[in-house]
Amino acid sequence: MTLYLKLAWRNIFRNKRRTFIAGTAIGIGLAALIYTDALIIGMERNMIDSATASFLGEGQIHREGFQETFEVEKSIVNLADVSARLDAEPIVDRYAVRAMSFAMISSPANVSMISMVGIEPEKEQYLSQIDEALIDGGYFEGNNRRDIVIGSKLADLLEVGIGDRVVLTAAQAHTGDLAQEMFRISGIYYLNVAELDRGMAFIGLPMAQQMLNIGQNAHEIAVRFTSNEYGRDRSLPFWSEFSTDGNEAQGWVDLLPQLEAAFELSDFSTILVAIILFGVVALGIINTLFMSLYERMFEFGVMRAVGTRPLAMGRLILFEAAALAAISVVFGALLGLVVTWWSASVGIDYSGIEFAGVTFRELLYPELALMQFIKYPFWVFVFTVVIGLYPATYAARMSPARAMRESF
Repeated sequence: MTLYLKLAWRNIFRNKRRTFIAGTAIGIGLAALIYTDALIIGMERNMIDSATASFLGEGQIHREGFQETFEVEKSIVNLADVSARLDAEPIVDRYAVRAMSFAMISSPANVSMISMVGIEPEKEQYLSQIDEALIDGGYFEGNNRRDIVIGSKLADLLEVGIGDRVVLTAAQAHTGDLAQEMFRISGIYYLNVAELDRGMAFIGLPMAQQMLNIGQNAHEIAVRFTSNEYGRDRSLPFWSEFSTDGNEAQGWVDLLPQLEAAFELSDFSTILVAIILFGVVALGIINTLFMSLYERMFEFGVMRAVGTRPLAMGRLILFEAAALAAISVVFGALLGLVVTWWSASVGIDYSGIEFAGVTFRELLYPELALMQFIKYPFWVFVFTVVIGLYPATYAARMSPARAMRESF
């Protein structure tokens, strides 16, 4: 066994240029797999954070059917009881109560349809990033019930700034009567998400409840969990426990099904890249081993003539494939580490680009993981050795006479 290992190691360096080219091709393929996996992990985390941290939350509770119709009458059943249960729920980190409705906002310059959201500012700041995204004014400072915070694109459309007044018009529950209230622009935010920057306006929860004539009720509870994995777990008992009495609890995977579908597509893309790269690698390995084999045809003929068994001949070729794989795996892992680490340090600027209904708001950082340097190198090594079975079988079946004849 040791003899064959030494022979295999020496043989792959007989033609250093060919070994270098083949090893580089395999190594680059491995590095590409590592980088692609790290990029997809970073992309998923970025998209989840952009979708859930900006406003959505990791989970939400509504009245059944509210999301489909947005009817003002469909407020959460037994809101006080639901809130008390959320306070006692160990996996819930924070939650915020919201009252929501379509409304019309108007200024002396223009008018626009929006989603009016009544919030509790002190709780909302833990669920959304409205307070962090302010570019002008303040976040509900003081106790002015008529403060309103709007997005930058909406402010441009209405041609308003801090201190200017706007009028909100919304239909009241049960009666359908229109309620109008005047508000003062106290803050302008920019989240770099078109729907939020142009289509939403935030007011205090009591004022929204008054305008919509819903008493102390609300339409939505946004939830943040102690672990961000809970929002993705459909089997979590939380969803069934809070989907009672006509209410419905859902995680972001159900609130944004297109996002989960995009992740599945990304996983398929990784598999597709792996198939293509492994195909290229396979051709390179076969070509390298067969060229090496034909160059040493006379040697193989002599070895067979002096009594070397076919199994030993095939084993030698397999060991050469394994030696080539070992060199390539080390090179590829180091290259993948360097490229991914550098990319993770500087980030990739996809900000403002929308994909699967989610807008990238921050730099995308590929994420390194230990399994990337265990799983992919292992399979590349195994794949290289398996591909080596073809030239190994060819060498094992070769007759001494034919080998010597073809060498001249």
